[in-house]
Amino acid sequence: MPNNKLAVIAIGGNSLIKDEKHKTVEDQYLAAKETCLHIADMIEAGWDVAIGHGNGPQVGFILRRSEIAAKAEGMHEVPLDVCGADSQGAIGYALQQNLQNELFRRGIHKHVATVVTQVLVDKDDPAFKNPSKPIGSFMDEAEAKRREKEMNWNVVEDAGRGWRRVVASPIPKEVVEIEAVQTLLETGMVVVTVGGGGIPVIDLSHREYQGVAAVIDKDYASSLLAQLIKADLFLISTAIEKVALNFGKPNQKLLDKMTLAEAKQYLAEGTHFAKGSMAPKIQAIIWYLENGGKQALITNPENIGRALKGETGTWIVP
Repeated sequence: MPNNKLAVIAIGGNSLIKDEKHKTVEDQYLAAKETCLHIADMIEAGWDVAIGHGNGPQVGFILRRSEIAAKAEGMHEVPLDVCGADSQGAIGYALQQNLQNELFRRGIHKHVATVVTQVLVDKDDPAFKNPSKPIGSFMDEAEAKRREKEMNWNVVEDAGRGWRRVVASPIPKEVVEIEAVQTLLETGMVVVTVGGGGIPVIDLSHREYQGVAAVIDKDYASSLLAQLIKADLFLISTAIEKVALNFGKPNQKLLDKMTLAEAKQYLAEGTHFAKGSMAPKIQAIIWYLENGGKQALITNPENIGRALKGETGTWIVP
């Protein structure tokens, strides 16, 4: 491993989509370009990095295209694990090309590679008995019930807005391609990996892997990656500059720093961090620090440089 410090940066899939008017492939590429400028600053300052990313909206788009093509043209639909692989390739391409271009522009001869990454989950994970992660487009009840019967889907009615498919969100146990990722990092390369939390796979018998219809939280998978490669920093790049207690309430309080014990306390209180957004990020950081991690940081992309200088962001330490 080079002498530089090593960071895992987890980027949200939503960060590639600025708003409803800017969600084309070209728009997402430009959004990735902005994020890559800040990552390049970090690399120029002496960091080696591995990049994880979300893919929720992108997988939704792939599923929707698949559904439309199946209905209009009789095309086969794309299985969820393959949608994950497709999104890893496409998002990885946008990140690696943008970051590679920026590094070369700065005279930094460092290469970027994307690894299509499988992540092992336990086939007996309780999440498989209680699928709760909505994916894909809304359906009417008749269509939902047909797919439930014919395709063995789990479907739920979603707050009066229609019916949706739900899948399990199991805990990641192992990054299957971890040796490849480590080898690339040891040569000084930037690696884009565990995209979308990784393609969820189960072990049928003695490392005979099979993809499953599930979604792994990208922050959980990035936390596991940071633990496995012994990263010096776990950085979650998200939509907010700092973490807040009592978010959105009159008594909201922005945090510059918190300890592992404080993070566990605030999470356990259940009133500070939203379940679908900040709570999994805090949990991911707790796992990283509990397993030997040195420090973690939450901030938005444009403030990464300032945060690394201690000027902003929320630091979480043992």
